[in-house]
Amino acid sequence: MDAPPVKLSELLRHPDDLDKIPALKLEFTRKKAAVDSQLRGGLRDQLETTQAGMNGITDGQKTLQAIRDEMMKIDTLCSESQNMIKDFASINLVSQAHRNFGAVETMVENLQTFNDRLNRVENMLREDEEDKENMPNLLRAHYELTQLRNIRDDAMEQIQRSEEQSLQSTLEDYFSRLDEAIDWFDEHVGLVALNMINLLIADNNSLVVRLAIIVEAEEKSDQRVEALQEALKDHKEMATRFQSITDGAKKVRGYKEKFLKAIAVNCEGQFAEVREEFLADPTKLDKIMKWYFNDLNAVKQGMVPLMPKKWKILKTFGDIYHQLMHDFLTGMIDDPESSSANTLEIINWPEKYYKKMRKLGFAESELKPHIIDNREQELVKDFRQLIIKFLDEWIERIFAQERRDFADRNVEGSNLDTDEYGYFRTKNLVDMWRMLREQVDAAGNSQRTDVAEGVIDAMFLRLRGRQQSFQKMLEEEAARYEADKVPELEGFQALQDWLIATANDQMACIDDNEDESRFAYLSSFKQKFEPVVTPQYMERAENETSLLRESYIDFSTWCLSKFAKLVIAVDFGSVMPTFFTPKWYETTAMKQMIITIEEYVGDYQQVLHHSLVDVFIQILADELLVQYLSSVRNKGAKFRRTDPFRDKIFNDVSTAFEYFRNLPNPDLSSDITQSWRVTQKFEDLLTAGKDEVPDVFQQFKAEYWDLQITWVEAVLRSRDDFERGMLNAVKARAAQMDVVRGPETFMGRVK
Repeated sequence: MDAPPVKLSELLRHPDDLDKIPALKLEFTRKKAAVDSQLRGGLRDQLETTQAGMNGITDGQKTLQAIRDEMMKIDTLCSESQNMIKDFASINLVSQAHRNFGAVETMVENLQTFNDRLNRVENMLREDEEDKENMPNLLRAHYELTQLRNIRDDAMEQIQRSEEQSLQSTLEDYFSRLDEAIDWFDEHVGLVALNMINLLIADNNSLVVRLAIIVEAEEKSDQRVEALQEALKDHKEMATRFQSITDGAKKVRGYKEKFLKAIAVNCEGQFAEVREEFLADPTKLDKIMKWYFNDLNAVKQGMVPLMPKKWKILKTFGDIYHQLMHDFLTGMIDDPESSSANTLEIINWPEKYYKKMRKLGFAESELKPHIIDNREQELVKDFRQLIIKFLDEWIERIFAQERRDFADRNVEGSNLDTDEYGYFRTKNLVDMWRMLREQVDAAGNSQRTDVAEGVIDAMFLRLRGRQQSFQKMLEEEAARYEADKVPELEGFQALQDWLIATANDQMACIDDNEDESRFAYLSSFKQKFEPVVTPQYMERAENETSLLRESYIDFSTWCLSKFAKLVIAVDFGSVMPTFFTPKWYETTAMKQMIITIEEYVGDYQQVLHHSLVDVFIQILADELLVQYLSSVRNKGAKFRRTDPFRDKIFNDVSTAFEYFRNLPNPDLSSDITQSWRVTQKFEDLLTAGKDEVPDVFQQFKAEYWDLQITWVEAVLRSRDDFERGMLNAVKARAAQMDVVRGPETFMGRVK
């Protein structure tokens, strides 16, 4: 039978997995057909077995009824024969007297020799006590004790049927020594039963055989007694007639049950001995259980030929041992002293256990119940959740420390570290990745891919969650400065340092340096877990890793963008509202802002990851441009035909170009200056004739597909010659255009 499939939630984790649905449907249909076939076959077998059992019961009832009929016939014949024989009553009376005389004579002789025979038994037991390894008198002692027991039982039965009930206590006192001898003998039998495995190993087969003979004889005696007791229940009057002529045991002695109990007690004792050893060192489970399989092998090799076949002694031992193994393992699972390491070894034990039992001749289907009640999946889940619990505790502890460090950044300086390159870094990133590797080791030590894969899935989720939590912490703090709710900008520079350090952290997670054989945290993490998962899982993990890598890039960019927004909101907060207002003509605001940006770049380019420096400058340039163009919404912004606004715009753009053209990276310089050329389109919207405005808009929209019509409206309204017809003409032209969408441009951010 095919192995059970994984859950659909495991198979369909990603949109691309939907393509697998037809194949999965065919696979599940095939497996369902196989299961249905097996169920039909199993049901047919069960029905046949049930029918055979019912037929057997019916035949047994018929046989029992036939026996009853025959016994009734015999009873009838006996009753009728009394009338057929002349003087039968006299003959019967003489016969009974003769039988009673013989029985009394035998009873008297037995009672007279009872103590002497008991003394001989005690001497035999005493000799066996001195030679416990061989017990040469065990069989003879059993025979003599059986005879003495029968004498006692017959005497006690006779006295109970007689009218001399007062003599019963006298007889009990007379036979009291017999009970002591029986207890002594039972001790010897129990000792042999407890040590049968050792006797086999010591090649003391004689003693084992003698024990088997004793137990088998007692088993037959018990079966006879039970049959008589059953007959007494169903045919009390008839059975009473024959009771007086039956000899032998009158009670069940249970030696077979005691024999089986001794096997269980011996096994339980060995489990008790290994418990502490297993608790102390769970990895030794395989080693400390060798005795278990050695015992069963000794039974298979040495005991099977020595015991009655009907006992099926190997199966008997196997059933007892298996039940105790089950009780031991399930008990250890629920034992408060048991650790997760013990549970883990138990999870991995069934496969080894059943493999070894098959070698001994035990099929897994014959061993009931399941060794750990089929709790593997439950225990795997619990073990996996335990690792994830530690993972969550560690991540929460690390993030709590990061929150404290962030809150105390102004009290203790920037509260940041620097790496070997001098880049700003937060303090806890190294600890977090080290903790993740340790948890991968813990999952890998389970030697179960389902544990490792579940833990690694949780790690991917936690890593993304950590980014979101960190971003939320920075966002909430930045919002206070953007809303001007922090007096004297306390902690503002430290916040900027944290944004830079956080951006660097993201790059440290993904920036591999293969030339120096140094890999980033994410790549090292992937190399760490790859040996402990399946190839199928690695295919999915590659996708998860790629998504995580992209999220690190996005978060790094977000940090730099938030830095730029803070610069606009805090450093340029007093000058941005003056753009395109009458005050604009009187200031050199653009010059001041470019100088500020230059200072920021100069201050942070040495502590910012080298791959982010150009990105940082690009983001500052774009954010400045977006805010510059968005200033048409400033209160009082108005472009009058009589004012030199074209010259002023040219002056602002030239000031920006002067700085950006001189950047060390010519490609970056070209990209930024090309972006700033959009100010020419902006100027065209301001200066075009009223009839030309729709054409200017169309050219603008064709180049920047995400140009916002609301911003165009704000630009037109800032013209001193604005008329409603200009805006209507632009909207009409926009409705006529067939815009081809492409990559997002920065004009999409200009509202």
